[in-house]
Amino acid sequence: MLIIHGNIKTMADEDFPDGFVQIEEGKIVAVGAMSDCPQADAANRSGAAGESKDEGGVLDVQGAWVMPGIVEAHCHMGITEEKKGMEGDDCNETVDPITPQLRAIDAINPMDAAFNDALAAGITSAMVGPGSSNVVGGQFAFIKTHGRCIDQMIVKAPAAMKVAFGENPKVNYSGQGKSPSTRMATAAMLREELAKAKNYQEKRRNNADEPLDFRYECWLPVLKREIPLKAHVHRTDDILTAVRIAKEFRLRMTLDHCSEGHLILDELKEAGFPAIVGPDMASRNKIEVQNMAFKTAGLLAGKGILTAITTDHPVSKIQFLPICAGLAVKSGMDLEEGLRAITINAAKICGVDDCLGSLAPGKDADIAVFTGNPMEVFTETLYTFINGKIVYRKDEKCATINLCGKKSYEKNQSVFC
Repeated sequence: MLIIHGNIKTMADEDFPDGFVQIEEGKIVAVGAMSDCPQADAANRSGAAGESKDEGGVLDVQGAWVMPGIVEAHCHMGITEEKKGMEGDDCNETVDPITPQLRAIDAINPMDAAFNDALAAGITSAMVGPGSSNVVGGQFAFIKTHGRCIDQMIVKAPAAMKVAFGENPKVNYSGQGKSPSTRMATAAMLREELAKAKNYQEKRRNNADEPLDFRYECWLPVLKREIPLKAHVHRTDDILTAVRIAKEFRLRMTLDHCSEGHLILDELKEAGFPAIVGPDMASRNKIEVQNMAFKTAGLLAGKGILTAITTDHPVSKIQFLPICAGLAVKSGMDLEEGLRAITINAAKICGVDDCLGSLAPGKDADIAVFTGNPMEVFTETLYTFINGKIVYRKDEKCATINLCGKKSYEKNQSVFC
């Protein structure tokens, strides 16, 4: 496939107002200006203005925005399924506050309607995992948003270990008459768990015959700094407690939600941990989110803190992720930084920027084509590519010639391929 005459937003070093992207075997092999297009003859045969004509695997997008697929850095799609009540809710194992051994891949249902909503919004990948009711919730996975078999959708698993501070663990377990019922207990229980995990790591290092303990084996990638803690934090005190513990155990960490991060900018800049901000489109239905605002992401990014934006689906709908970025820009975030917050910054924070997040040779051909800036509410998604294949297209106006040479049309409706 060769995408031509696109307004190419690479999220890398250089953009191309009239450019091309060349795809081979699911990877991007070239990106550049149309003057450097490797198949100029095919490009010149494309249709006249206002007409969509595609020949020999060439897709003329006629000035549409061509971007890396949008990345959701934190959500619960497929674990908290829509329209299914408790039968489809596998987000929290709320009988034990410490459950590191849980794996998101054992609960994600790709048949959840949210996956089609994501594709229709140009969202091609997401960090998905358990919720925030437990002090330790379990292991997140980073996945593509197209497929029927979760094992074939995985980019990285485990990708992070979920931990939670603040109201959620307190509310869940104080009602059961057990710890944690205070913030002190949440911190103490996490420290105790990490200390036990370090002891297990040392035993395994010193004795090859040490029996495998499933409860602590899952901590080894965290202790080796291969994956981060994924810390649910809203209030300033909870944010700083998470920072304190991560530094104490010398761990990587992402600050998820970070709702009051704008109140402690200097401290967070010094701490050096990235932030995943949101869901600012949701209501302020808890005390700890009373200072939640769209300005937070821009203030963090302006301070030089690596920042992504999240919907926290289903807290707010995953298809609104580009709009959330737009509202952050409306509240002061730099426009380019708003786009980066849902592409390359999100990929960096999730540890997958080697293959996703920007249009560059060697990266996965996960690409979104829009009528304009996706952060604007009237913008439509024309095409979504994952691994070089069209998995969503808008309608007849975007008819494509498949690599087999057969033209496909679906009139006046969205098409999931």
